[in-house]
Amino acid sequence: MKSFLYPKLIPPAFTWIRPEGGAVISKVHEWIQPLTDESDAEKSKDADFVMVGVPLSRSSISASGASEFPDAFRRAWKGFTTYNLDEDVDLSSRKAIDAGDVPMHVTDIRRCHDNIIQASAALRGHFPESKVCAIGGDHSITAMMIKGMHQARPDEKIGIIQFDTHFDLRDLSDNGPSNGTPMRNLIESGVVKGSDMYNIGLHGFFNTKDLKQYADEKGVNYITLRNARRAGIEETVRRSLEELSARVDTIYLTVDMDVLDIAYAPGVPASTPGGMTTAELLEGVLTAAKHPKVGAMDIVCLDPQKDTAVQPTVKLGTHVFLTFLTGAMMR
Repeated sequence: MKSFLYPKLIPPAFTWIRPEGGAVISKVHEWIQPLTDESDAEKSKDADFVMVGVPLSRSSISASGASEFPDAFRRAWKGFTTYNLDEDVDLSSRKAIDAGDVPMHVTDIRRCHDNIIQASAALRGHFPESKVCAIGGDHSITAMMIKGMHQARPDEKIGIIQFDTHFDLRDLSDNGPSNGTPMRNLIESGVVKGSDMYNIGLHGFFNTKDLKQYADEKGVNYITLRNARRAGIEETVRRSLEELSARVDTIYLTVDMDVLDIAYAPGVPASTPGGMTTAELLEGVLTAAKHPKVGAMDIVCLDPQKDTAVQPTVKLGTHVFLTFLTGAMMR
């Protein structure tokens, strides 16, 4: 497929047939408009929300088909309306576009990561006021999306809110730029300080002690799920945002779906018992999205091929995305 406007992006592989002009928009698949050429992109510079597919999972430590999520995500739109009953918010009053996918090399992970950086920088430049939502892909994409943001605006200080079961601080010399290393990648590349990272949801027997020691050494802020529940998920996220926003210009929200209990998210490569409930994650995402400094987000590590036939995890991932948009509208 031919790239358009900005480097390293191609039109969506799957699109819905759009309704006739003047038709009432009530479903998500009718609302989000795909970019298919340069003229579409030029006319959409004022978009409130821009989603981009990042179908990479070759860099995952666990066997993963997370690269299949962007298309499964798009197909799931038909099952959701634009109206959020809980918050009395209709998303269709805002403009949302699908910028397509970052193309991936078959074997060269470094080239894939370079493509993500270039695409992220270009999106940041072309849509300076839009909330960019990256749909992964494994968690290695987060470091690359943030590096692209940094490349586009090097003077802007970036902080991170991370929902995750894992620290993602593995040593790059042992693991390479895998889905276990994005936060360490950002720290060691000097793009984000450890003290400007807040990881919420760590639990159980899924991190080694040396990773905690590295987190302590670099000043990473981490709140175990047990402690977050004691304080309340909403209060934990609110307090983290308050502290972080005093130090940074922009906050990036990354949602690793393995933060969820396996009972709620069977379609996750590294799913675990003892994680968040659906309600807790949605509450956390909504709280984060309401903050004025949260300017971008991603959803990672969701494998539709591991999901059950009714696709509860794909639907939940889509719900997370729509919840983020809802929170951003409620500012």
